[in-house]
Amino acid sequence: QVQLFETGGGSVQAGESLRLSCATGILRYAPYCMAWFRQSPGKEREEVAQIEFDGTTTYADSVMGRFTISQDNAKITTFLQMNSLKDEDTAMYYCAAGSYCARFEGAYNYWGQGTQVTVSS
Repeated sequence: QVQLFETGGGSVQAGESLRLSCATGILRYAPYCMAWFRQSPGKEREEVAQIEFDGTTTYADSVMGRFTISQDNAKITTFLQMNSLKDEDTAMYYCAAGSYCARFEGAYNYWGQGTQVTVSS
């Protein structure tokens, strides 16, 4: 079973940047798809970015051009670089791993505990 560990959350001012990291703890295989989701209080969890094994990336419209998902060469760590942060980016951010990429939670088998990102203006 793959365990995921997120780090890098924090509190920043609007316009600033943060970089989230997600590491697979017990690496038995490199998941085909890694994704970042976020959830704000009272809202459903939404996917913000995903990266396939071949490096293909997909982003939610709300973060396009501001967020970048990437991986290290060994595909052990997945990153989410978040630039030009806005108040509405405030949420708990989760990384997820699955055998295929999709925009819904059910596609992903493994999840981290989440890391809080708070953006204030």
